[in-house]
Amino acid sequence: MNERFLQNITDFVFTQDEPQKSDVIFIPGNRYPQMAKRAAELWKEGFALIAVPSGKYSITEGRFEGCLCDENLYCGDYATEADFLADVLLLNGVRPEAILKEREATFTYENAVFSRQLLESRGIVPRRAIICCQAYHARRCRMYYQLVFPETEFFICPSDTGINRENWYLDEKKAAMVLGELERCGSQFAMIWEDIADQECRPLTMTEYLERRKKRLGK
Repeated sequence: MNERFLQNITDFVFTQDEPQKSDVIFIPGNRYPQMAKRAAELWKEGFALIAVPSGKYSITEGRFEGCLCDENLYCGDYATEADFLADVLLLNGVRPEAILKEREATFTYENAVFSRQLLESRGIVPRRAIICCQAYHARRCRMYYQLVFPETEFFICPSDTGINRENWYLDEKKAAMVLGELERCGSQFAMIWEDIADQECRPLTMTEYLERRKKRLGK
């Protein structure tokens, strides 16, 4: 019984796909280089022509607090997560013209929303896309990006930053991280549900979302 229960959580949170030829590689905001390094590998292997690192900084921290791994390699004065991730891409062989930075998002849903806005401004609507994210962030990324890009087929290609499907339940801190992620899949979606415009669950247009965002932030 307990093993089945743990397996259900594991299968839900740690979703993963084999990479497929795509139009774009998305990298949701974070402070680890592994996801951007994985995106660089996939770009160099020809899986996509464009990489979109996204993120301002964590809404809870209020600023970008630096790289959490290989600090000696990625020690620039980065203003945003997107700047940091773009530098990782560059240092791992991605050409500058292949990188489109999204520098405003402060949580995962906004990573998707503002990345779509950025691509639409360039006339790009991806038919297929790869997401390079942390392993235990995979389900929430799939949920939110699929909601914002309903016409796109996604392939989740996560990286292990120390928490994975084999070890998350063996350590109290790791279990807390994964269970917190499981909780956010529900609690954050409850907030996002307010941004669904009609009974057919149509996502708001970018203009509609930005207006609601301004109201929430008191701007």
